[in-house]
Amino acid sequence: MNSPRLPVELLLALRYLRAETGNRFLSFISVIGLVGIAIGVAVLIVVLSVMNGFEEELRARILDVTPHATLAQGEAGIAHWQGLLEAAGRQPGVAGVAPYIESQSLLVAGRKVSGVQVDGIDPVLESRVSNIAGKVRQGSLAALVPGSYRVALGRALASELGVTLGDKVLLLTPQGTASPAGLIPRTRRLTVAAIIDSGMYEYDRRVALVSIADAAKLYRLGDSISGLRLKVEDPYRAPRVVREVAVGLGPDENGQAREWYVRDWTRAHANFFQSIATTKSIMFAILLLVVAVASFNVVSTLVMLVREKRHDIAILRTLGLSPRGVLLVFFALGTAIGLLGTLAGVVLGWLVAGNVTGLVRGLERLLGVSLIDAKVYFIDELPSRVRVEDVLVIGLTAFLLACLSTLLPAWWAARTQPAEALRHDQ
Repeated sequence: MNSPRLPVELLLALRYLRAETGNRFLSFISVIGLVGIAIGVAVLIVVLSVMNGFEEELRARILDVTPHATLAQGEAGIAHWQGLLEAAGRQPGVAGVAPYIESQSLLVAGRKVSGVQVDGIDPVLESRVSNIAGKVRQGSLAALVPGSYRVALGRALASELGVTLGDKVLLLTPQGTASPAGLIPRTRRLTVAAIIDSGMYEYDRRVALVSIADAAKLYRLGDSISGLRLKVEDPYRAPRVVREVAVGLGPDENGQAREWYVRDWTRAHANFFQSIATTKSIMFAILLLVVAVASFNVVSTLVMLVREKRHDIAILRTLGLSPRGVLLVFFALGTAIGLLGTLAGVVLGWLVAGNVTGLVRGLERLLGVSLIDAKVYFIDELPSRVRVEDVLVIGLTAFLLACLSTLLPAWWAARTQPAEALRHDQ
């Protein structure tokens, strides 16, 4: 039984691609076009993978240390909140509820002053809505007991103030005390009991946690709290769940409808994640131009090949190869270059994107510098997430561009007239 043979058009295309005879320069140009497509595809995959990794890592870190949603009732706070806490925990879709007190204040250590967001928490209940206890690198949140006036600081904040465990800091609250000399800020000395390292500079730079009972005394809230923090079963449904919880809590003790201020993580960081999505779209469009330029280099390769092979084309035409067959020969050649370049780019891009974190760390050790500044990029490493759908879109787009770039040279070759080509042949 005879083995199936390849079509003559494909055999001719493969022969021209290998350039076993004739002008080796054309083979070199073909390789350059192939390499250009591969590099463009690889760079596009790596860049989008890094953007995906940055977005996912930042989202994961934000959701790890902050609640999915909050319920508040303005500056007056929420009184008799224990019943609301239990009622909110029974609402569908809610995984955990915890009370909190929040206020802006100043911390002073020696001559260093820093504005901070002071959060009053119950360490036991807070574990229901966040993993902040797992981010403590020194000390423990368990030390934030009522009446101790201890504070847990973010690593960046502690570094800026120049304090460590056991040091004292001075807290200045916005609620002042009237005196003949005017309004004097209320102050309280706090002992640093824990250092938090969440991996996000912005959070570690501003966070200061105290016992919720101590916060109520510092900010004169009595038995009230600022609001409730929620953890929902599906973080992406947080906007809907928090509104359903607000409605489900019903009226107050006097039968009046409660006015809730609801906030969820998608709104709190909406501008940031929108900017990441916009940047990804812009980078995709810009880098796609690089792939397009590399793909259209195939045009020059095929044009040069057609000019050199005019004699061969004329002979093939006289032997019975139709204009459509000539077109298929050069279309198959350009398609082969595009396919090989795209496959090489996908493999290279996947390998680099999958190891980019280790490569960057190795480069940092080699150069002795930090390439990822947490003050600028919010995180201190370069994550990467390769998405199959992105790879498919990039690969198909690059391959289609390469195929389109072959149409004009292939059409030009098909229009070659045998008599004219042989008459001008030397």
